[in-house]
Amino acid sequence: MGLFIDFQARLKNSGFWILSFLLSVYFAFHGINGERGLFKYLSLKQEIIAAQQTATKYRAEKDQLENKVKHLSNSSLDLDLLEERARIILNLAADDEFILLDEED
Repeated sequence: MGLFIDFQARLKNSGFWILSFLLSVYFAFHGINGERGLFKYLSLKQEIIAAQQTATKYRAEKDQLENKVKHLSNSSLDLDLLEERARIILNLAADDEFILLDEED
């Protein structure tokens, strides 16, 4: 009986520490793997980097298109660019011309 009573006394004294340990494990687990944990943070950080790269690519494409539109405006009309676009859109060429088409356009 003495062993059981001694075990009960130790369990009562260490209950606080056991509860503290279990709570620490719980919060540590959810701090790493939870919905707002470390792994989720790193995943979202990678998504942000990918989105910024995509935004940079589209911003460069937008700037290029704005530059083309600027050259087609009435204030600074680039006749060579206008002729090139008209030939591409209307599919026209002179008899003595060779046309090399770029696959990207």
